Amino acid sequence: MAAIDFPPDLLALEARAWEEIQAGALTVETAQAVHEAVSAFAAEGGLRRIDVELGLKEQVRGAAA
Repeated sequence: MAAIDFPPDLLALEARAWEEIQAGALTVETAQAVHEAVSAFAAEGGLRRIDVELGLKEQVRGAAA
């Protein structure tokens, strides 16, 4: 899979979700926002949603993904 160039707002949203997960405080609102943003980004770029989600998690979370 080729590297995906994620926009800063999507990276920031995933980083916020990851911080909430680590704190045991992930909210439905944050999870839904990430899901919707990933879906929209994938659709706009003609990419598979799963590839976008996994690539985003890997970039934000590193080895923890």
